[in-house]
Amino acid sequence: MKKIYIIGVGLIGGSFAKDLRSHMPDATILGIDTNPEHINEAKAIGFIDEEGELYDLKNADLVVLSIPVDIATRVLPDVLDRIGEETLVIDMGSTKEAICKCVTDHKMRRNFLACHPIAGTEFSGPSAAIDGLYSGKTNIICEVEKTTFKLQEKALALFTSMGMRIRYMDPVSHDKHIAYMSHLSHISSFMLGKTVIDKEKNERDIFDMAGSGFASTVRLAKSNPTTWTSIFQQNKENILETLEEYIANLEQFKKLMETDNFQGVYQEMKNTNHIKEILKGIK
Repeated sequence: MKKIYIIGVGLIGGSFAKDLRSHMPDATILGIDTNPEHINEAKAIGFIDEEGELYDLKNADLVVLSIPVDIATRVLPDVLDRIGEETLVIDMGSTKEAICKCVTDHKMRRNFLACHPIAGTEFSGPSAAIDGLYSGKTNIICEVEKTTFKLQEKALALFTSMGMRIRYMDPVSHDKHIAYMSHLSHISSFMLGKTVIDKEKNERDIFDMAGSGFASTVRLAKSNPTTWTSIFQQNKENILETLEEYIANLEQFKKLMETDNFQGVYQEMKNTNHIKEILKGIK
């Protein structure tokens, strides 16, 4: 892979470009972004060589789509219209069903590999890009059978060199599971932050009394609202289902408190402690 295009040079695309740079030092990495300041920043940081153009994608060996998922469903078909026969296109979106559906019948569908690396931070933009973001992370690949085998091999070799674990899943299952494992936690963080801001009017009080537990729980509330609104919209039905179950658990916890059933409160927390065994080793 000698010529690589990153569409969207923020946290996700920028971090991917940094890893590409370390594993493919001779490759030319071009960035495409609707924000000219992002291009200039990415060039200054050094993870892209220059700005690219969509019309030039026919010369690409690899195209990485790392933009909000609602925009990705519009841009991906256009990207596939422009690429060459040997170009590999991957996306990094947090939802997969809509993205896979938008190119189901595209003549170049075989050149596309639908991916979701489970990696990120609460920050955004080119300056948020970090080295080694994907090392040790799981990369979920959907509809692998629809990608030509030769390009599958290229992609898997690249992901393995970055230290990613590979998991295969169909798009519908992916979106259902990720609603519980990622999307719900973002909503919880945003709404906890909102509750505190609504109640505690004095920002100095929030700052002075916020412990590490609060800070870690609301960390995701710093995330980009544009990115997450599009994710919530695309995965609406699954997220509503997770919210119903989450709210039911909150109501049950509230009822235990109201009835002074603190043995029940203890047992709920004791049972949930098992999560530390499940997540052992995750950083």
